[in-house]
Amino acid sequence: MTEDHTTAPEPRQHAPAAASAEQAQAWNGDDGRHWVRHRDRYEAMQRNFTPHLLRAAAIGAADRVLDIGCGAGATTRAAARDAGRGRVLGVDLSKPLLAEARRLALEEGVGNVAFEEGDAQVHPFPDGAFDVAISRNGVMFFADPPAAFTNIARALRPGGRLAFSCWQEAAANEWLVTLWTAIAPYVEVPDMGGSGQPGAFSLADPERVRQLLGEAGFTDIAVEPVAEPIHLGDDAEDVVGFVASLGLIRDLLAQATEENARQALAALHTELAGHQGPDGIALGAAAWLVTARTPE
Repeated sequence: MTEDHTTAPEPRQHAPAAASAEQAQAWNGDDGRHWVRHRDRYEAMQRNFTPHLLRAAAIGAADRVLDIGCGAGATTRAAARDAGRGRVLGVDLSKPLLAEARRLALEEGVGNVAFEEGDAQVHPFPDGAFDVAISRNGVMFFADPPAAFTNIARALRPGGRLAFSCWQEAAANEWLVTLWTAIAPYVEVPDMGGSGQPGAFSLADPERVRQLLGEAGFTDIAVEPVAEPIHLGDDAEDVVGFVASLGLIRDLLAQATEENARQALAALHTELAGHQGPDGIALGAAAWLVTARTPE
């Protein structure tokens, strides 16, 4: 794609005012740097969901697109290629991930994108500035989902489209069940149910999703199940090393005795080795694909 600065919104910086201090600190600290270091792995884990998201978003060649929780910008750049004569704005809380997103867009020659630091709950998007809003597993961490979805609806033009993916309940995700089952005898595994609290499974209940979007002013709300394998790594040793570096798992292991932590990792290695395939270790994942519109 040739660079076209006439269609790209100017970068601006806004403080993530209403984000929880904990979320902002994490994504601009160890968690954000961790995602940058393991960007290729995280992208491999979620890549199979991107075609579903883009199909649902139905991005036109001249569309103005908003990517919520864009991370390192993989979906932003993909959307920009669909909106070749339009523009795409990626928004995220994480300075490290946004820096990586800008670097990759420049490296790949994607010129109709821009990135802003911001919290979608309160970010001052211009009214009606976008035709489409998308998010690949980036909407589950809002401290105030009603405020966030209302703000996103305001940013869309009348008849604008929303498309996002979010995880189904933990029990429906083989990748998580496998990890948790293996280590549970040795460490205290937390409840990963869809409690509605900010977190990976906060939108696991489709009825809650419909209610939130309806109250935010969206219509034509649809929630479709999507199941895909996610690639965790090359082999058991590779995956165990990665999993042990994750903040939550790292904390659980640190709270366990040294022997229990060792046994937890050994059990995880044994379990994952049983899932080894010719292309590495892949486990099932289940998400909701959510679409909606703003009223005409």
